[in-house]
Amino acid sequence: MSQGDLRVYDPDQVSASIAGIPLSGFADGEFITIESESPTFDDVCGTDGEVTRSKSNDGRATITVKLMQSSPVNDLLSVLHNLDKNTPGGVGVGPFMLRDKQGTTLELAEKAWIQKPPDKSWDRTAKERSWVIRCANLISHTGGN
Repeated sequence: MSQGDLRVYDPDQVSASIAGIPLSGFADGEFITIESESPTFDDVCGTDGEVTRSKSNDGRATITVKLMQSSPVNDLLSVLHNLDKNTPGGVGVGPFMLRDKQGTTLELAEKAWIQKPPDKSWDRTAKERSWVIRCANLISHTGGN
């Protein structure tokens, strides 16, 4: 990067979807978090100091999406979760995708589902609803932006 270069991050250019449902109506502040279940590599050290590294093949991840309680996407996620809960065969499992359209970050999972609906509270002002999504094998590219 040469002196004087300028990068711009625009949260409006981050798009995400689950099972074909575009996510929108995000809460203020941090609106999506993604956390891998396991480290990519574990290591152990033997008595003589030799280190052995083991690759984990656990690609599971937890994705938390924070929406305003007023977002119509809450209705769609509720329908998806209720179908999954009340219909045999994993009808609520679908792809997850997050993309930064101004950068190169891309998060993909072929199989994602709503693990639990949000905890809810009501107040004088609008609150957020945090949806917990799990995926079986997240493919992640953390790029610029």
